[in-house]
Amino acid sequence: MAADPHIHVDAQLGGQVASRRILASAFGLAADLPPTVRTGCGQEVPRAMTSVRPESVTCLACRRFACHAHTQLAIQVESFGAMPGSPLSAAQATEAAAHHRALAHRFAAE
Repeated sequence: MAADPHIHVDAQLGGQVASRRILASAFGLAADLPPTVRTGCGQEVPRAMTSVRPESVTCLACRRFACHAHTQLAIQVESFGAMPGSPLSAAQATEAAAHHRALAHRFAAE
């Protein structure tokens, strides 16, 4: 079986990496990340063959997955800003939603 030459998207959109960074900065401890990840296209690949940068992702199925996932995140974040007692202000939620929509747009460009 030939090695997959494509760069993929982590199905968790890099969530493990972000969580690790937060824990490391808060407590000075960092657990090892798994060497492989499940991708947006359903494969298990080495973490080094994934990217969160749309311009680096070459797997079309992963690009579609990331476009859809970021669009859904934008919708969810916007609704959080409108909820009473939300830790996000409406302006923060709008800004975060715009960020995710911009990422979705970048992933949609093939």
